[in-house]
Amino acid sequence: MLGIDDPQIWIAYVLCFLSALGCIIYGALKWNDGQEEDVGSTVKPTGIPDEEVY
Repeated sequence: MLGIDDPQIWIAYVLCFLSALGCIIYGALKWNDGQEEDVGSTVKPTGIPDEEVY
């Protein structure tokens, strides 16, 4: 088949493709998981700065 006679080579190819497919599926399932963070939550309110830089 396709010039590759060794079954170990075919096993390596199949496992590589299955691994890539598993990573794609895992990434799609976990795409939006995690902590939702407000964009402005880390911004300090305006006012007097903690340190003045000269």
